[in-house]
Amino acid sequence: MGYIEEQYELYLTDANSVDATLKELFDAHGAPAWMSTSASPATNGEAQASSEDIIKVTSALKLVEAIRRHGHLEANIYAVGGKDRQESQLTDIENYGLTEDDLKRIPAEWIWPESPVKLDNALNVVRTLKERYSGTISFEYDHVNNDDERMWLQNKVESAAFQVNLGKEEKKQLLKRLADVEGFENFLAKTFVAQKRFSIEGLDVMVPMLDHLVQAASADKINHIMMGMAHRGRLNVLAHVLGKPYDRIFSEFHHSPNKELVPSEGSTGINYGWTGDVKYHFGARREIGDGEQKSTRVTLSHNPSHLEYVNPVVQGFTRAAQDDRSKPGYAQMYEDEAFGVLIHGDAAFIGEGVVAEGLNMSDLPGYRTGGTLHIIANNLVGFTTNRRDGRSTRYASDLAKGFEIPVIHVNADDPVACLSAISLAYEYRQKFHKDILIDLVGYRRYGHNEIDEPRSTQPKLYKEIDDHLTVANLFEETLVGEGYVEEGTLSQMNEEIEKNLRETYNNMKENENEEADVKGRPGGVERPLDEIETKVDVDRLKQLNQGLLKRPEGFNGFKKLEKILQRRSNMLDDGNKVDWGAAEALAFASILEDGTPIRITGQDTERGTFAHRHMVLHDIETDETYSPLHGLEQAKASFDIYNSPLSEAGVLGFEYGYSVQAAESLVIWEAQFGDFANAGQVIFDQFVAAGRAKWGEKSSMIFLLPHGYEGQGPEHSSARLERFLQLAAENNWTVANVTSSAQYFHLLRRQAAISNKEEARPLVVMSPKSLLRNQRVAVEAERFSDGSFQSILRQPGLTKEGKAKEKVKSLLIGSGKIMVEIEDAVEKAEDGKFDTIDAVRIEQIYPFPDKALAEILETYPNLEELVWVQEEPQNMGSWYFVEGILHKLLKEGQIHRYVGRPHRASPSVGEPNIHKTEQNRIIQEALQMSKGGKSNEGN
Repeated sequence: MGYIEEQYELYLTDANSVDATLKELFDAHGAPAWMSTSASPATNGEAQASSEDIIKVTSALKLVEAIRRHGHLEANIYAVGGKDRQESQLTDIENYGLTEDDLKRIPAEWIWPESPVKLDNALNVVRTLKERYSGTISFEYDHVNNDDERMWLQNKVESAAFQVNLGKEEKKQLLKRLADVEGFENFLAKTFVAQKRFSIEGLDVMVPMLDHLVQAASADKINHIMMGMAHRGRLNVLAHVLGKPYDRIFSEFHHSPNKELVPSEGSTGINYGWTGDVKYHFGARREIGDGEQKSTRVTLSHNPSHLEYVNPVVQGFTRAAQDDRSKPGYAQMYEDEAFGVLIHGDAAFIGEGVVAEGLNMSDLPGYRTGGTLHIIANNLVGFTTNRRDGRSTRYASDLAKGFEIPVIHVNADDPVACLSAISLAYEYRQKFHKDILIDLVGYRRYGHNEIDEPRSTQPKLYKEIDDHLTVANLFEETLVGEGYVEEGTLSQMNEEIEKNLRETYNNMKENENEEADVKGRPGGVERPLDEIETKVDVDRLKQLNQGLLKRPEGFNGFKKLEKILQRRSNMLDDGNKVDWGAAEALAFASILEDGTPIRITGQDTERGTFAHRHMVLHDIETDETYSPLHGLEQAKASFDIYNSPLSEAGVLGFEYGYSVQAAESLVIWEAQFGDFANAGQVIFDQFVAAGRAKWGEKSSMIFLLPHGYEGQGPEHSSARLERFLQLAAENNWTVANVTSSAQYFHLLRRQAAISNKEEARPLVVMSPKSLLRNQRVAVEAERFSDGSFQSILRQPGLTKEGKAKEKVKSLLIGSGKIMVEIEDAVEKAEDGKFDTIDAVRIEQIYPFPDKALAEILETYPNLEELVWVQEEPQNMGSWYFVEGILHKLLKEGQIHRYVGRPHRASPSVGEPNIHKTEQNRIIQEALQMSKGGKSNEGN
């Protein structure tokens, strides 16, 4: 009553300020009876409605809204396992103090004025809306805050305009498709007994859904569909959606009892890389044409067992396919060039944090892809873990609601409803270019894999599954009831499918190799990169530098910053030096002039964590931004630079995917601090380090990982160099720790030069922090216009012209900041103190320059020891990687030893003063001899 009184007072002030249904009541009946001591006629002369009538109408309005919001709670979306669902009274008539007779007395238009069908009363309204919201398909979209989107969805649902209406022949074709899916799984089960295949059975309808999606995208001339999915149903999707030949799939199983097809999985002939992968990790590509020149390419990404980590990779594929990188400035994005489809597991979607990272990127400028279509392949169990133990939410899809993503729940046993769901999802994506999710609720016919026995952990559920007909059988029953097919039609289809598959299998050649072996690596992988030309003429550098210092007319830069940047105007002149930030800017500018697009992202990349880059400038009056590389007249390609969200795994996966799809681009990810890469270790392990060996995926991506011990504590010292070296093999990437701006310049240009070539490989750089502004890192212009990247350098200070090499007994070898600090210590010491010590810097740790080092060692006739110097603890850094290499280089009578921190559990101490003491000890110990003669250090 209080609510009605409040609304009536608003009505008296402004009749249009209240809900249309209440306005209609007040227009017709005036004030509620209880607001007046005596009933008075309404404006139209009729008697006022009673207070009870008003309450009934209001309750009916609440009921209608409850059905829209909560109809999914009583929807028939569970093929099995629905008996245990939580009961809800939110859409019960009685819960609102109503009876069916009450609803019959209320005109339909009072509570559903926009009804698409003519209804007599409110009871029919309630029944109709329950059919729309509580059938085998249901909806959650009330959390979507955009009014246009929410009303569009409401109109689609309530008008049933989204529903796919199939004719007789189309339904027969759908039955045939379901038979193909089921028949393929049955054949694999009989032919490859007890072999893992992660069958689709229980979610069979996913294949026709994807068929429908591909057809719609092809009709709309979309160039790319990028797909990612885990194991469940992957072989079936590869066969029927991607068109992977049956015999190719058969060949990837272990030999069957009566026929050996090919060598065991992972061996020659069945993979894309040289070491291969298991059959349910491989991806594929397919061109879908419509008879015209333009076609749609469907790509299913390769995927490791880390499930949801493929999500950002696919998003990166998609954005790369949408971006036009051919012009200067930011790449121009075209949302309808490509779209992504991600198929999730129900347990993994809610359980894996990388899912949330990917969802958060969905509407960020540097990462949006114009809407990803998500499908949860919901089989109700996570391996052996029940729903109640796997999530704190009602649905596996609830995470998506936090990102305002509409959710469609649909019963996998209703194929037509499932096609309607995918149709609506695709239409929403195309109209609003936002993410949408389908919760495809089915089951899995067997255990997690076909060797697994699920009845020990889910006995009740699997009793129900054992008694449950397959979707093909259920759909045949429906079509028989409709008179579209005769009984036994499915059996005939199954016999034909079995016959065709058996014929394909029998016609396969047996393996003729006696012994399986790993394929050889491509020649480009084997080739070193030392001979690549990276120098740039000084005049060209000066022109690029002047272009970088220009600003748009009227741009109000931050004066303090502009003063610093303008100091670069004469850095290329004789007598001046180029620092790290300027060298990077010149490298980028020259790469753009060469026509190679660049994309660089990271958590503070526009400015740089340590304020060295400033590649995006802000107008202090308007906050508009400008990148000097966007105004560069010489640029022939796009330059993308974005501050990323606070994410490592998601962003790393996205950028890796972008670099694979846009192979001609130079893609760079920069960590805020190097060990932040820890949070993306799965991407490094499964994709970056091994992607080419397993799947043949080429990437020339760069990872900038700030590294160096400056007393900032365990989390801001080490980029965990040892982990990248442990993963280094087969020229899978380059690991560098460079100590001059020119070296960095040449390294960047070398990486750009191998983009999209057979030599392509990622680059991991232990990038500097304090060294960014250290004058020992800055070098003269001629170092940029001459030479190329050097994997090993003579140590400045110790290695002097005319030094008597026969006196040298100890050779220090190290990389990175510690060698610069040793250079500083030597310069401060008295001249001639280190006649018996020399040093070299290893600028490229992998591949290790052992041949170049061996040549250097030959120049010291009386060398007694090799000393590896590092600032990391002994069980970290490079020592364990280089120890064996150094041992092989030793001659008789020579030793090698380690100088650095001892074995530690934590990368560094947390107290700055202790750090300084340790750092000084390392430098002092490195500059003394441990064997033969007396040290000239003189402590």
